[in-house]
Amino acid sequence: MSVVGIIGSGVMGKDVAVTCAASGYNVVLYDHDPGVLGAAEGDIRTLVRRYRMTAPEDPRWRDKGIPGRIRITDDMAEFAGADRIIENVVEDAAVKEEVHRELREVCGEGPLIAVNTSCVSITRLAALAARPESVIGMHFMNPVPLIECVELVRGHHTSDETVKRAEGFVDSLGKRPVVVRDSPGFVSNRLSHLFMNEAAFLVQERVADPEQIDEIFTLGYGHKMGPLATADLIGLDTVVDSLRVLYEDLQDPKFRCCPLLKKMVDAGLTGRKSGQGFYTYGVSR
Repeated sequence: MSVVGIIGSGVMGKDVAVTCAASGYNVVLYDHDPGVLGAAEGDIRTLVRRYRMTAPEDPRWRDKGIPGRIRITDDMAEFAGADRIIENVVEDAAVKEEVHRELREVCGEGPLIAVNTSCVSITRLAALAARPESVIGMHFMNPVPLIECVELVRGHHTSDETVKRAEGFVDSLGKRPVVVRDSPGFVSNRLSHLFMNEAAFLVQERVADPEQIDEIFTLGYGHKMGPLATADLIGLDTVVDSLRVLYEDLQDPKFRCCPLLKKMVDAGLTGRKSGQGFYTYGVSR
């Protein structure tokens, strides 16, 4: 089976890694942070056990070889033979640009390059690639193994061949691709971040508690999760970064970040990964 290179071993990167490995791919998981890399192997085993319990009917998770198909590295040069690269670094355009410059030096014109981003322009990042036509947005939803939809984002130069390759890859993961055009926030996050931001304003204004707001979405609209529980799952720091990108790129005041969100992030209350956000959690790696 071909090799998938994954850049960034945070929450999304590890979820994408185990999803690919569960579908039979060999994975090279890269991060520059020694602390994150040191915890990655244990985190991956924990994730596999979690999804085995969460989706017991899915035979892929009964495969005991999943962790063994994921190689962890701090050397991006190991991507040289990868057929596909999926970039999952923080929602900061400058950081992503630096990664894509380095990726160009390492991989040249070879692989399909997928950008897993909430809001950053695919066209902007593709301009840094050796072959801009081989770059596509591949927005996985959190938690990756359990969400069927993958939003594929076609940049200005993305070729028809790249779209077909990306659709085939997403299909091989047991997911359904939905192709949209490049625009800040695309479809999913341009809508979802309005919900999350406005919900935070409602908490700040003491109109309702987080539980009440989320119940209106789960009981009233039939959503699986409310906007504040979703924000905690994504990470409030990521939500704040995404809102900043939307505000700057669209110059639309409706994306002005709620001060409460910024305050919570400054206090280290980033959601599930810190153990505290709008709700309290046991910290899990």
